[in-house]
Amino acid sequence: MPGPVVAVVAMLCLSGALVGCAAGNGNSGAGEPAAAKQPGTAPPPSTSPASAPGTPEVSRAPSAGSTTAASPKSPVKVRVPKVVGHNHQTAQNELQAAGFFMLAEKDATGQGRMLLWDRNWVVVRQYPKAGAKVGTGTTITLYSKKIGE
Repeated sequence: MPGPVVAVVAMLCLSGALVGCAAGNGNSGAGEPAAAKQPGTAPPPSTSPASAPGTPEVSRAPSAGSTTAASPKSPVKVRVPKVVGHNHQTAQNELQAAGFFMLAEKDATGQGRMLLWDRNWVVVRQYPKAGAKVGTGTTITLYSKKIGE
């Protein structure tokens, strides 16, 4: 009993979708050309599957009624939410929900500390400011300090 791959190849061969295959020959000889399997027959003409008779051609151009994504000329602009006074982790979540994923964080005290545990910090300033309309690819910088400082 032939395996599933052989069966698929045989079906493609019989339907004419596989180029260089001798129709009706279920053998899948390794590297043996189709013309050698059936003496006295010439190999089928070299055609691509899209140009084979009876095969519909697929159009890659968008139709007149289709919608396309926004062009790079007009990036989507979104209003930056106000996150000053919010827990740093909550602020990040709110910005991501608004479509901003390029986020930077800085220690607002100037000590250059890294924000390892975001829930222990509060946002004291943000750039760009809340309400500004910017592209979603814009980096939003949150300036935070530890809670209680």
